[in-house]
Amino acid sequence: MQWFSKRILVGCASLLAVAALAWPAAAGAAGAQKPIFISVGPDARPPIGWLQFCDDHPADCRGANGGVRDVVLTSAAWHDLVRVNQWVNSNVKPITDLDHWGVAERWDYPDDGYGDCEDYVLLKRKMLLKAGWPRSALLVTVVRDQHGAGHAVLTVETDKGEFVLDNQNEKIVLWSESGYRFVKRQSQANQNVWVTLDETPASIPTASAH
Repeated sequence: MQWFSKRILVGCASLLAVAALAWPAAAGAAGAQKPIFISVGPDARPPIGWLQFCDDHPADCRGANGGVRDVVLTSAAWHDLVRVNQWVNSNVKPITDLDHWGVAERWDYPDDGYGDCEDYVLLKRKMLLKAGWPRSALLVTVVRDQHGAGHAVLTVETDKGEFVLDNQNEKIVLWSESGYRFVKRQSQANQNVWVTLDETPASIPTASAH
């Protein structure tokens, strides 16, 4: 993980990474309460990058998601997330689309070992799908960082909340602990339908900060 800690982040805005990779703390621990689910709003326009990706990889964009299903977040499932997040963050080198492809925006798998934030997300999603995770639980998500810059993360839907896999943070955190403003993401019911996000908590359940 040495390369990850020293690399220069490009193409997506930088945030302070948190080193801990621990299993999520149990509810009821000391600390401020954090909402674990986000509210979903009306349909939104899909990002142009997603439409282009689907033109290039139609087999990866076919059909609905086969039913809405969250993942039961066992310790084994958590280790899957940590393993995939670490591997992709360590093995893909960051580069802007302009430097990589000569265009302002392109979404693709980082097969040559280089990519920007969307490419990290697509590879993590692909690896988790291959490991048997349901597509409805792995949602490509558009956010804005603390400086207002656009960024992409993978939101993972679980029975313990919605967690974020991010190329700018080694730690997997609840959406409400990410420091991002959530804009839109794929619908759980259909990966080709996108929905707006409202940061008002979607439900009463909360998790303690850790």
